[in-house]
Amino acid sequence: MPIRLAERNPRVPKDRLLAELVPPPRFADVSFESYRPDPAQPSQGEAVEVLRDFAGHLNRPVRKKGLFRKAGEPSGPGGVYLDGGYGVGKTHLLASLFHAAPGPKLFATFVELTHLVGALGFHDAVAALSSYQLVCVDEFELDDPGDTVLVSTLLRNLRDEGVRLAATSNTLPGKLGEGRFATADFMREIQGLAASFESVRIDGEDYRHRGLPKAPDAWPLDEVRERAGKPGASLDHFVDLTRHLADVHPSKYGALLDGVEVVCLEDVRTVEDQAVALRLVVLADRMYDRDLPVVASGVTFDEMFAAPLLEGGYRKKYFRAISRLDALAREGAGLSE
Repeated sequence: MPIRLAERNPRVPKDRLLAELVPPPRFADVSFESYRPDPAQPSQGEAVEVLRDFAGHLNRPVRKKGLFRKAGEPSGPGGVYLDGGYGVGKTHLLASLFHAAPGPKLFATFVELTHLVGALGFHDAVAALSSYQLVCVDEFELDDPGDTVLVSTLLRNLRDEGVRLAATSNTLPGKLGEGRFATADFMREIQGLAASFESVRIDGEDYRHRGLPKAPDAWPLDEVRERAGKPGASLDHFVDLTRHLADVHPSKYGALLDGVEVVCLEDVRTVEDQAVALRLVVLADRMYDRDLPVVASGVTFDEMFAAPLLEGGYRKKYFRAISRLDALAREGAGLSE
């Protein structure tokens, strides 16, 4: 019998939630040595040296705020912000910093961090993360005011506890494809934390948005069901799965996929509701992290999000999800060869 994701509601202990916040598999083995700076862009090589130096300071304690801190006493480097356009290796460098740093340490996307706070509660999240040497936040989202305030407050509390911080950010919705630098936007959004961050600018070629490659064709329904009969496959009707995701906290979506080797979906449909669409984005990210092939009938993934969603403030999320699901669908197509 195939696995039914829509029948799972895993219980994930706090220790597992924290333990899984590490660079995704595609960045599991990167390092400063494996980063290849463009000789024509000196800032890339300079960024590596700044981050090496930052990693070297992580064994030195940062003085916490309090009665015993002397006025003017240096507290060491508090944070670095990697700022650059598309395709310059910000995530590679952030993951390299993570690997070079002493533990305990944490690497999370902005979305994963907000989900962690939602799962634990704000005060418990602060307590859980305060013992970390380093917290890395990839793709700090400047387009979500509510979550931005939440995460900025969390990071400010962690900074007060002596935790070092490192971050990259995404691009504001109206600036997609411009390869712009976002330091001013980032520093404004983190407000009281800005003085703790050193901005590390990374110049490079601007890989402008060129559209998505054609999505793989959908599978016939009978072939989806046939493929789902093999070991390690899940099988769900698309509507059942989208309804079930509303009842599972997004922090558990990774655990939802435990033991799954291939995701099979019946009757994928175009989604118009933004809440449903954003949950699918998170699921797509967890599937992509695990490199799970997808076999699906219905509409192709480039038609899964309605046009108004692709024109709205979260369009970058949706285009990323389409690109990732298309890549997994291509892997799924290879299963029939």
